[in-house]
Parts: sequence; structure tokens; C-alpha cells
Amino acid sequence: MTGETDVLVVGGGPVGLALGLDLAWRGVDFVLVEAGDGRIGHPKVSTVGPRAMELLRRWGVADAVRGAGWPPGHTLDVAWVTAVGGHELHRLPLGTAAGRPVPAHTPEPEAICPQHWLVPLLLRRLGVRPDGPVRLGTRLTGFEQGPDGVRASLTDAAGTRTTVRARYLVGCDGAASPVRKACGIASPERHPTRTLRNVLFRAPDLADRLGARAALVHFVTEPGGLRYPLRAMDGRGLYRLTCPPGPADALRVVRRALAVDVPVQVLSDTEWHLTHRVADRYRDGRVLLAGDAAHALSPSGGFGLATGIGDAADLGWKLAAELAGWAGPGLLDTYGTERRPVAVAGLEESHRNLRRTLDRRLSSALLEDSPRGEEARAVLGRQIAASDPGREFDAPDAHFAHRYRSPVIADGPGAPEDPEGTGWDGVAVTGGRAPHMWLGPGRSVLDLFGREFVLLRLGPDGPEAAGDAEDTRALVRAFAARRVPLRVRRVRGEEAARRYGRPYVLVRPDGHIAWQGRRPPADPAGLADLVRGAGPGAAPDGTPPDGTAPEGGG
Repeated sequence: MTGETDVLVVGGGPVGLALGLDLAWRGVDFVLVEAGDGRIGHPKVSTVGPRAMELLRRWGVADAVRGAGWPPGHTLDVAWVTAVGGHELHRLPLGTAAGRPVPAHTPEPEAICPQHWLVPLLLRRLGVRPDGPVRLGTRLTGFEQGPDGVRASLTDAAGTRTTVRARYLVGCDGAASPVRKACGIASPERHPTRTLRNVLFRAPDLADRLGARAALVHFVTEPGGLRYPLRAMDGRGLYRLTCPPGPADALRVVRRALAVDVPVQVLSDTEWHLTHRVADRYRDGRVLLAGDAAHALSPSGGFGLATGIGDAADLGWKLAAELAGWAGPGLLDTYGTERRPVAVAGLEESHRNLRRTLDRRLSSALLEDSPRGEEARAVLGRQIAASDPGREFDAPDAHFAHRYRSPVIADGPGAPEDPEGTGWDGVAVTGGRAPHMWLGPGRSVLDLFGREFVLLRLGPDGPEAAGDAEDTRALVRAFAARRVPLRVRRVRGEEAARRYGRPYVLVRPDGHIAWQGRRPPADPAGLADLVRGAGPGAAPDGTPPDGTAPEGGG
């Protein structure tokens, strides 16, 4: 059996499914293969970050993710305790999903949606064979590249073998990625690997017993070795405890983490490896990597899923441009150039969060019901409070401040300078995410972006706008001559002027700013070529670079 498609996506986790959503949204023909059956027995992800939620909003699934089942009135607090229901050392009061204030910087705050909800939801949206492009129970058993594409061998659960010819293959096949290994791409360790244990259990009465002491995350902090999170997974009695590995029975370990006597049912007990790796390169010819295949981060801070969904948004429009024929020879190479530094920055941020937990010295007196124990708990509580623990749970700059620097990003005349290189919540910066602002009830400026380049024309109507009209049309003609999709949108008001700072802002399909200036570009054709990957520095024949993108701030 043989078949053909434009893109073969290998791996049906959240990142592979997100890439599928982006490709489907752009009308790209693709096949997604997943070795499993789509069911998640031991969920690993529960919080979807705000930038990822903005992208899910674009693909039409943010409301479904937010409404997947997390109780809106359940607390989002984080508490450090000697045991759940025992002595409390410190608490971050974070409200509830229904009661917390809406942030000014995004239309889509983070949402609680564990992986056993998220994956089936995205699968339903994409569709499983024969009604959709997803093939469950299907493994990639080998592939080879040619000048025009990739020839991949697939085997399904019944042993039926299929050959698929694809223009591109994207490995979203996890941290152990056979696709990455087959390409000979190294993913060196950046910090020592740790082996940990996750115990998933059900305790339906725990929240009621805790009352006001309940939390979304309890960091069980005691000198016997427990110092990792016990997390509410569904807000209805499902919990996950992370702890060091060992021979102790799982139920006994859970009992040790609880100071209240409630019925407990252990559902699964797994060991896993906490690794810190970023692939040396994200592309090998017509094969690309995304998600954990490209980067494995500590879960401390929730940047792994966010970084992977960001990969999907960057890669999706560039693949679509290649397949539509308007991409320049250097466009696809910028995927790794732009996204690899984001992974490096996220890895270091998450590692700092992890070290904040691991480096705390725990007194043997913490568990004593005595003045000595009381003093030890007070001292540790002050130390936790002074260590900026909220950074792990509320760090919007870590989600939004990725400023791309690549050959397809340009600064126009008069573009604002940003000495800190962030711009996520101030004036717009070239290479950064276009800032959110409301255009009307329920309508964000972010809703204007996605399918094409958008030239925002900011400022009032009048003689000045009329005088600039011909220069704007010159840019439109330059894009049209190269078949690069472009739409001009006028946005008025003081808020727009404050948030964007310049009257001309060119936003890419992924929502990042490609160029901005006080006047239309002096060389419209040059700008059109630059942002499509055909400008200065573009690879003349489309061959991938040697792979090591510059590291730095994201």
C-alpha cells in the first residue's frame, strides 16, 4: 500500500496535534501517525500556558480546552507543606479560574487541562482515520530522504505495512525521538539527568477534608526526601505525587505525603527521567523536529508544552509557504534559528525553578510539634517567601518575551529601540510577539493575525493617511508579485498608538513582528523578499545550515 501527502507528522502528543491543527487551518494536506491508541493512562501535562492558549484560540479550540472539565471554582493556590493537611510553610494565593482578574496582556490566560483531556480533545478536532488525517496505532518503521521528499515506511497494529511519500516529515516523537536519532542529530545533556517517580492516585474525599487548606499544588517539603509537588489533576479527586524513586509501596508513599486519613486508590506508578536537552539542530534536509524531540525541559514552570506549541506555530506557516511556492530558499532554515534559542532560554528558566526546590536545606526539626519545630518551620517559610517562588507559576515574560533575531526579521526606519530586548508588555518590538489589545467586546488584535502577513496601519484618518496610501499600495504590489499573502488593516485609537508605537507594523502569520517603521518601507520589494526568506543571507539552494543556532535570550 502506498500513499502521498505534503507533510507526515510523526507523534500524536499535544505538539504533534498542535502542528496538525495549524496545517489543517492553512489547508495543508498532511498525515499524522501515532503508535498509541490516543488514550492517556498517566497524564503528564495539566497547565496550558497563556501563549499556547492564544495559539489554540487561533485554531478554534481555546474555549474547548478551557471548558474541558476543570472546576472554575477550584483554588489555584500553591502551598508548601510538611504534608498535605499538615503544617503549612508558605502559600501563594492565586484565586480561581473563575475569580481571578483578567490580565491586560493576553485574551487567553493559562488553563488547567491535563493531558488525558487535552489529547482526546485535539484528536476529535482533527479527526481519526478514516474521517480525518490521524492514524492511531501506526508506527514509523523507517524513512529515507530524496531530493524532492521523504519516503516513509509505516506499520499499523494489524501488521499492515504502508509506504507514504511526503514532501516533508516532522518528528514530534518525544524526548527519545527515533526520528532525531535516525538523522544523527545530537541532543547533549545540559544539566544532570534525575530519575523521579510519579504516583497517580484518586482520593475523592481529600479536598473536602482540607477545606480552605486545599491547593492546586502542594509542595510536600519534609526532611525524609519528599520535596516535590503533589498536584490536583482534575479538581475532582485525581492527584499526582512526584517523589524520588525507591522500593517503597506506592500507597505507603502517598500516605506519607498526606497528614489526613482518607481513602486512597493508586492508579499507576511510573519512573521517569527529568532531562535537560536541546537538539543541536532542528532540521536535516526535509526532516524537522518539534516539541520534546527538539528539546526536553524540566516541568518546573510549564515551559515544555508552551515551547512545543510555539514550535508548531512557527513551523506551520513556513511549511505552508514552502508548499505554496512563495517561500524563499532561506525561510525554512529560520525555524531552528528562531525556535532553538527559545528552548535554551526555557530550559534554563525551568532549571532555575527546579534548583530553587532542590537547594533548600530542610531541618530535621520540621516535623516536630515543639517550639524547635515551630521555629524551623517559620525559618523555612521565610526562606521560601524570599526566594521568589511565584516565578515558577506566574512568569508572563517567559511566555511572551521571545524576540526572534533571524534573516527574515528587519528593523525599519525609526523602529523603536528596546534595550532589554523584551517588549512583551510595553511598546511593540521587531521580532517580538505583536501585543494584545482589545478592538471590541471579545475581539483582540491578535484575531487579525494568522493566515497571512498583516500590515497594521495605525493612527488617525486624514491627509497624512491619504498621502501614505500610494506607498502602502507599493508594498501590496510587491507582496502580490511574489504571491506572498498580505492584508492591510487600519487600527485606530490611543491604545493602538501606545501599544505599537509606530504607524506601520508588519506582522507575520505566526503573530511576530517582521518590520515596523514611521514611514512605509523605502524598498517594498526588498522587504517582501527579506520576510519570505529570499533576502540577504538566504541560503542560495535551500540547503540546511550546519545547525547550531546562536544561543541567547529567546
